Amino acid sequence: KKTKIKKSRMGSGSRVLLSLYSSAPFLSLSSAQLRFKPSLAVRVSSHMAHAASSVSTDNPSASSAIDFLSLCHRLKTTKRAGWLRKDIQEPESIADHMYRMGLMALIAPDFPGIDRDKCVKMAVVHDIAEAIVGDITPADGIPKEEKSRREQEALDHMCKVLGGGSRAKEVAELWTEYEANSSPEAKFVKDLDKVEMILQALEYEDEQGKDLDEFFRSTAGKFQTEIGKAWASEIVSRRNKTKDSSHSHST
Repeated sequence: KKTKIKKSRMGSGSRVLLSLYSSAPFLSLSSAQLRFKPSLAVRVSSHMAHAASSVSTDNPSASSAIDFLSLCHRLKTTKRAGWLRKDIQEPESIADHMYRMGLMALIAPDFPGIDRDKCVKMAVVHDIAEAIVGDITPADGIPKEEKSRREQEALDHMCKVLGGGSRAKEVAELWTEYEANSSPEAKFVKDLDKVEMILQALEYEDEQGKDLDEFFRSTAGKFQTEIGKAWASEIVSRRNKTKDSSHSHST
């Protein structure tokens, strides 16, 4: 009877472990827990080793990651072309612009149908191809199709540098979605792109006495989300108050 009970318990334990193994393949199990079924311990160990191998080959290597990040350094050193054209002193870089957009996505209120975490990621990568092609603006006279071709080629190269695994795929998908304006998140981040630009324009007007009205005119009426519209309206309202105050002091 004792022998039968022991076998029954072993069978039950095996079934429990098999259940755990199938539902949580990365569960850490001690040798004591596995002592009644050595062959299963071997299978778990083999499965975990295979999974670890898959993860390591799918993620970028240290060499690929540093090569990619070194290429992204140009985002920190390349100044935004619109500000250079207006003779702004010490203008922001592409990375400066994307960083504040990321913060905007992070602090934005929750609203249905929008994944804010995805928006933060999209903001961080939306201008990433400019590390290679630079900040191409309408003033450069380059056709939109040619601009898109150059940026796509640059993005493809950067993803290859990153190793072409799941992280590279995520970067490419976020960038493509943004460019196509094909999701609620893309529409929101497009709005943040414009909001960040006019906020920066307002700050340069205040700090350097510039007239940057063209940046406000170029974005007026083009916001696609309620938050984008509300934030843009707040910036424009503050600008108008500043202009009214300056006018009253001059008279």
